[in-house]
Amino acid sequence: MFLIRVLRPSGRVRWCFCSLPNLVLALLVAVGLQASAQDQSAPSPSTSGQRTEAPPDAGGPQNDVGPYAIPKKKDEPPPPPPPERPKKVEGIPDYSLHVDVPLVNVDVMVTTKDGQFISTLKKDNFRIMEDGVPQTISNFTVSEAPITAVLLVEFASTNYYFMVDALNASYAFANTLKKEDWVAVVSYDMKPHMLADFTQNKQEVVGALNQLRIPTFAETNLFDALYDTLDRMDRIQGHKYIILVSTGVDTFSKLNLDQITKKIKTTKDVTIFPISVGWIARERAEARGGAAYHGMGIPVGQMDYLQADNEMQTFARLTGGRFYQPRFVGDMVDAFHDIAGDIRNQYNITYRPSNTKLDGSYRKLKVDVLAPDGGQLKIKDQHGKDVKFQVIAREGYTAKHTVD
Repeated sequence: MFLIRVLRPSGRVRWCFCSLPNLVLALLVAVGLQASAQDQSAPSPSTSGQRTEAPPDAGGPQNDVGPYAIPKKKDEPPPPPPPERPKKVEGIPDYSLHVDVPLVNVDVMVTTKDGQFISTLKKDNFRIMEDGVPQTISNFTVSEAPITAVLLVEFASTNYYFMVDALNASYAFANTLKKEDWVAVVSYDMKPHMLADFTQNKQEVVGALNQLRIPTFAETNLFDALYDTLDRMDRIQGHKYIILVSTGVDTFSKLNLDQITKKIKTTKDVTIFPISVGWIARERAEARGGAAYHGMGIPVGQMDYLQADNEMQTFARLTGGRFYQPRFVGDMVDAFHDIAGDIRNQYNITYRPSNTKLDGSYRKLKVDVLAPDGGQLKIKDQHGKDVKFQVIAREGYTAKHTVD
């Protein structure tokens, strides 16, 4: 008999007696169990030394063989190196300069002495001088476009014939409008009155003129009304026109002639077409050897009206317009047909001035029409006779910075 020590799974030790045959049998069983456990923990020879690969993703072949082979991608070239920054030179600040070279737009009308537009001229026929220096034309077009205009009408307690002529001239202008045109109507006596803001509705223009029935004040403050109109139009893009229907007499403005002339010179892209009214009343007064009464018993002599005509001619000349002085209603209709032709048919010339300084100075312009070889241009009518022509363009512009 042998005394053996048995260790239970609970950790407790138990002593017991065992015979020799039973002891040998227990040892054999223990050795077999240990060998079985080692076999289970050892890796199988079929899988040892090999890596398990994941199955290919769905969506087509993953290599370059087979019936649907995917070609290999070519090696992409390396990205270009970044540009080298220029070396900083001592004494020169590290910033860049941006200079805006100004563009000057000049609208030119070339008409016969009868006012007929001459439409056969080319770019080589024009020469522009700025302060006596020839300029290079960069763009040249002939336009027939819609207009943007203000009809500025004198309507005060003045002579009855003046008011009738002003209304007749205004209605004649309204009849020349097209559906693409933008027109505003402003009347003035002591101050300007907006009758119709910019509209493309011809009926609104006529309705605004229909409001001019009973005048109030006797003063005709032309300079103040013209200054206010120019100031409003300066905010509108593109070329604009003022159709000024007036006697030209200024009775009580806060501004003087020099101030309104300076305003006209510094306003861009505005052309003024003055229409002088009251010619019949003026001739009647002159025939009587007296003065035409302008307002509530305010006598205005013939010399005053001549001065008013000269002032309106200056407004037209400075802006490239034309001055009209119709003598009766039929002349008014013809005048507005001429204006419509002048506005809708003109040459648009653009150039970059050789003097690029925007110093606020006034630059004088002179536009000549010549033959392509630089000689005198001759224009003939349908009968082969030489036709005299006139060139109408603004006299200058103010070179200044603009804010869009």
